[in-house]
Amino acid sequence: MADETFVKQIVEQVITELDEKCIDGTPCLHCDYCVVRNEPGTQAILDAGADRIGSTLGAIPKNIQLAKYIDHTLLKPEATEKDIRQLCAEAAEYHFASVCVNPYWVPLCADLLKDSDVKITTVIGFPLGANSKEVKAFEANKAKQDGADEFDMVINIGALKSGDYRTVFDDISTLVKSVAPNTVKVIIETALLTDDEKVEACAISKEAGAHFVKTSTGFAKGGATVEDVALMKKVVGETMEVKASGGVRDYNTAVEMINAGATRIGASAGISIVQGKTAQTDY
Repeated sequence: MADETFVKQIVEQVITELDEKCIDGTPCLHCDYCVVRNEPGTQAILDAGADRIGSTLGAIPKNIQLAKYIDHTLLKPEATEKDIRQLCAEAAEYHFASVCVNPYWVPLCADLLKDSDVKITTVIGFPLGANSKEVKAFEANKAKQDGADEFDMVINIGALKSGDYRTVFDDISTLVKSVAPNTVKVIIETALLTDDEKVEACAISKEAGAHFVKTSTGFAKGGATVEDVALMKKVVGETMEVKASGGVRDYNTAVEMINAGATRIGASAGISIVQGKTAQTDY
């Protein structure tokens, strides 16, 4: 677990780095080897067949394709079958990383996207995270049987804020083990946490074997921020990835999140993002 000194060091370091800007206005580590400063090298990697380039608190080149960073998302409770079918058609057309839907829609999405390169992401314990670990594990296992590939689980927020880190750890690790080796993304709901709590949530998620930490459900009082993504990436390092979700509605915001360390974007505005437009709604 992260102690108080570690938390303060992480927060201070990230704030300092965010005050220093790279040549394109993004946080700069002054290494001279990032994907912006070394554009020929970056292009050579892309030309060789890479479809994703990792960059910790770096930047992305202007010609990078954003579609593979995006979980095309529809989690509104009033979503209809017609809406889900449209979501899947759009995901297949634009080759998004995945669709992200509530568990009820997983079988339909799995059928519609079975011949595509689009994965199926579903949400677990959504949106409050207050279910027991056994219920979350059962929900995830059922979704896996129905065709889900990735699982975005909501952390037990109340337990975290109460300092009950054992419960938080068991909650995550139980689900990770239940769907292994599939990808688990832990939604820590940053809008409800202090910086210290964000660090704790990320550290616990890392220890519990999760693959991503994710900023938000999109249903709380706030969504992803560049500062939160940078902080989360600083804590988890290269062993985990960061998903930015909630309020990402346009290309520039998506790029800012990737520059800060995100390798996945959760948004209902995926098409607007890749087309360089701004959407008016989220999720």
